[in-house]
This record gives sequence, C-alpha cells and structure tokens, in this order.
Amino acid sequence: MNPFVQKLFHTREGKKFLAFLVIFIGFWYSVIMGASRVSWQDFVDYVRNVTNDSLQKTVDQSSDFVSVKRVVDGDTIELEDGRKVRYIGVNTPESVKVNSPAECFGKEASAKNKELVEGKSVRLEKDVSEADRYGRLLRFVYLEDGTFVNDELVRAGYARVSTFPPDVKLAEQFKQAEREARENKRGIWADETCAGKR
Repeated sequence: MNPFVQKLFHTREGKKFLAFLVIFIGFWYSVIMGASRVSWQDFVDYVRNVTNDSLQKTVDQSSDFVSVKRVVDGDTIELEDGRKVRYIGVNTPESVKVNSPAECFGKEASAKNKELVEGKSVRLEKDVSEADRYGRLLRFVYLEDGTFVNDELVRAGYARVSTFPPDVKLAEQFKQAEREARENKRGIWADETCAGKR
C-alpha cells in the first residue's frame, strides 16, 4: 500500500484530517446550495468538536494502545500526545501536592504506578464521563498483558476506592479489591506504613 494512503487511513492524524476534509466539503456544498446559514465560527467549533471526538474514539477503541510518556503521581499519567489521564474509581495518597508534604505512602504509590505503566503501551476504557474539571481524561487503564492498573493499585494497597457517579461501573470490584488489601494489611493498610490513616 502507498505510504501516504497508509498514513492517511491508519494514523490518528490521518483520520483527523479526513474527518476535517469531509466536514469542510459538506459545509461548503451546503453553503453553495443555499441550505446552510451557519456562521464561520459555528463551523470551526463544529469541526473542532467532531475531530476531537473522532480522535478520542480512535484512542479508546479496544484494540488501540497508547504510549505513556510519564507518571504524574499514583493515579495520574501523561500520554505521549500530552493528554493527562486520571484513573477512574481509585485515589492514591498525594505525592506532589503544591505547598504540602507528601501523604503517607504517596511516594510509594507513585513509584508503583511508574513501575506498572511508564514508557509502556496501555489501553484506555471510558465509563461515562469524558474528563474531570481539570481536563484530565477519566479512564480505566489496561496493560498489554491484560493487567487492570486501577484494580491492581487498590488490590496491592497503593490506593483507596474513590468512586463518583456517574462513573461507578466497577465500584463493587474496587470495593472487593480494597477489602482484600485491608484484610491482608497490604501497602497503606499495613501497621508499619500508614495503618489505613491518611
């Protein structure tokens, strides 16, 4: 297959360009035919939304993996394209809070997240919400070997359950994982670390 055609149809940038081209041609066709009274700004906003949705759908397809550029803390990562992802349903102790010391087991949780995902490919799965108020994508995160990162952090005692409607699809699974970590005194639940205290 021609490299240009392959890039056009098999990369995010190519799909984004194709979506823009289709919408652009459709807009001008409707303007010429007199069927549209859409302002230029409305059109630009529409194209931006559609191409971003198209890009997000590409990223979130179950067969697509994205690269993790760096770990921000125990429950947040940055992707190679610069977007940040906040894990759904879990909360790790703070390790990088401005003007505050790290919380008990915060550095360990951040290090564990780094061990699990940094520099690796992950699959992102959405529940209901697209992003939080800080603009971070809200996602369940899976490694190529099938490891469910959100669950792993809770089960190993690096995170607590923290679910907020409407993103509660796996709340019961996380609660069970936390019970297991607490009963076995793992991580933050161990007497010699935090004994469950924040």
